[in-house]
Amino acid sequence: MKDMLGREDVISPDEALSRLYKALITPDLPETVVALALSANRIISRDIVSPENLPGFDRSTMDGYAIRASDSFGATDGYPSYLKVTGEVLMGECPSFEIGKSETARIATGGMLPKGADSVVMFEQTNVINEEMIEVLKPTATGENVIQSGEDCKKGETVMTKGHKIRPHDMGALAGLGITKIWVYELPKVAIIATGDEVVPASQDVMPGQVRDINSYSLTGLVETHGGSAVIKGIFRDNYEDLMKAAGDSLKEADIIIITGGSSVGTKDVTAKVINDLGKPGVLFHGVSIKPGKPMIGGIVDGKPLFGLPGHPAAVIVCFELFIKPVLRTLSGETETLNHRFRKTVQAKLSKNISSGAGREDHVRVLLEEKNGELYAIPILGKSGLITTLVKADGTVVIPLRKTGLEQGTEVEVELF
Repeated sequence: MKDMLGREDVISPDEALSRLYKALITPDLPETVVALALSANRIISRDIVSPENLPGFDRSTMDGYAIRASDSFGATDGYPSYLKVTGEVLMGECPSFEIGKSETARIATGGMLPKGADSVVMFEQTNVINEEMIEVLKPTATGENVIQSGEDCKKGETVMTKGHKIRPHDMGALAGLGITKIWVYELPKVAIIATGDEVVPASQDVMPGQVRDINSYSLTGLVETHGGSAVIKGIFRDNYEDLMKAAGDSLKEADIIIITGGSSVGTKDVTAKVINDLGKPGVLFHGVSIKPGKPMIGGIVDGKPLFGLPGHPAAVIVCFELFIKPVLRTLSGETETLNHRFRKTVQAKLSKNISSGAGREDHVRVLLEEKNGELYAIPILGKSGLITTLVKADGTVVIPLRKTGLEQGTEVEVELF
């Protein structure tokens, strides 16, 4: 049975994508080294291993006093512990003194713990007697208000694996480890060919019956947003010879070829014939059961994907999202994750209770995981100074201002990075 345009075999989007992947040949992806400052959205081509402990020393997460936790055990407002102030930790310096029994030293957030200290008591939990003596009003556990050496990342630990897309907070984590150059895959080149006797450059004044080239620019933005390097080849008339030469030249330099216009049935629409004549296997489908975008063509020539998109700008966006983006991601070397299945926010169940201090809005980092057909948000708990919790997370769950927590099993909205 034929559709209204005279085509046979209008297929589902899933079937169309399946045909593309069965015929697609993924080449050995070339690598290059880029500076960390230029690495945003690049795909790493080798595992990144930490060259050192992060942090490299025990440091405070609060302004307060560095103490031996045992000196605070049993302390209360009525029966405080008394500690002698023996010094102050200066930022950016290694303390030259040691904390002995019943001794303490002032320390700022980020300061290095002196030898002998194993925790930090906040200023708010102390009273100053004089310059040399304080009262501790609450017991402090060993390691409290302290990030231990290597707690964020240990030397030799894999920080990011091959295929990971670099995000802004990943760049911060790598900078913290002193990694300023990284191996990445080269960006796949995507040739964009516009067709149509009525299409003129965007900079040109239009005559009646003419339209400016919109699709080359929207496709350039889509390609470069999703990990490719766009090459605009220009505007070509609905002519077999011209289009055959443009597509043939593009095959020599690009990894993906997109032709806009010329996918519907008509006397001047030659895209399908060009793809078939360029090489094998040629056109894999011509017509998909979507709206807009039904006349779309998908093909493979010598292992490289070619797409013929309708000229309608809305159809171009839909077809790119459904078919070109996943293929582009494959050719970019990016590893498939659950993050790719969803847009912006998703609903998930909490895998465990999470608490919050009353009077604050908490943004809890979570990892998404699928179990028995249900999506779970797994809180990645850790001190606020830990960078790698962001690297591991897929997004955040917000605990509203007036809530003190969320219970396990609660349906939550995850805001994706």
